[in-house]
Amino acid sequence: MRAPPLLAALFLGVNLVPIPGPSFAQQNEAAALTVAVATPVERRWPETVPASGWLKPWHEAIIAAEIDGLRVTDVLVDVGSVVSKGQALVRLADETIRAELRKEEAALASARADLAKARANADRARKVQGSGALSDEKINEYLIAEQTAIAGVESAEALLERQKIKLAQTTILAADDGLITSRSVQLGAVVSSGTELFRLIRQQRVEWQAEVSARYLPRIREGLTTTIVESGDRRVKGTVRLVGPTVSTDTGRALAYVALPAEAHLPIGLYVTGQIELETTAALAVPETALVLRDGIAYVFTVDADRRASRVRVETGRRNGSEVEILSGLDRSTEVVMTGGAYLSDKAFVRVTGDALVQLEEGQWR
Repeated sequence: MRAPPLLAALFLGVNLVPIPGPSFAQQNEAAALTVAVATPVERRWPETVPASGWLKPWHEAIIAAEIDGLRVTDVLVDVGSVVSKGQALVRLADETIRAELRKEEAALASARADLAKARANADRARKVQGSGALSDEKINEYLIAEQTAIAGVESAEALLERQKIKLAQTTILAADDGLITSRSVQLGAVVSSGTELFRLIRQQRVEWQAEVSARYLPRIREGLTTTIVESGDRRVKGTVRLVGPTVSTDTGRALAYVALPAEAHLPIGLYVTGQIELETTAALAVPETALVLRDGIAYVFTVDADRRASRVRVETGRRNGSEVEILSGLDRSTEVVMTGGAYLSDKAFVRVTGDALVQLEEGQWR
């Protein structure tokens, strides 16, 4: 019967040497997650005020007929047309106006002939005045006839000018540069004075009527920069041009009128959200990827000198691109895990790739 190896070794006086295995520290090193770290940096970011409201025309012009009872013969533009100030939009039948114009031209010619005759008689009367060739009564008659003829010419000229204005009104012109947004005129229709034919957005300028909380009203002023988020996440910059002087008693909100660039071609009637930028203040920022959200609470993982990760609760503030502001919980010298924090546990050992990361430019991390 063979003895067990251990008993045999004891019996023979042989010392057993254990085979060396990996240490606990080496096991931790092998299991450590490799992470990249960065230090928070101080930025200069504008404080923002959230706002929402409708996109509306800056100014809307109504194009209407100024003359009665004429038929539409040409409609030269349609909804969506970009027009220039003074451009012809509609033409009306002008045959009657032209006939009246010729009649007034003839009346003016007749008045001028009467004036020439009256002026000749008045000149003769003035020459013989005091000679006794004509009575004072007759001389006065000639002088008065001259004045009456002058008034007749002026009246005829005024009537002719009126007919010329009417003729000009048979071509309806754009009141300003802009975009046609509404058309109510139809070919062949007989229009009346004041009948609306088109609506036009002056200079194609659309504004954002942004509603903001009344508590921000004292800090909002003309010239502040704004950003709206349109459909498709397109961002459009604007400028506050006017701040409403009143606050709605129903909503407790005030209106800020924001001028938007015409080249953005924003649609009228869209309800959009955005923000108004107030003064610029300091912000301690980290990459957005450093945040770990658990149960609705924001955390970051910091790394100490022993390369152990600690979970730290933080309060976040503004966001700018791929960065987020940290309001509390961190200082500028702390090394923060840049990515991969979701896979870490508190006090876990980590392996750091290279030195602590440094920031190069706004929003750029290396």
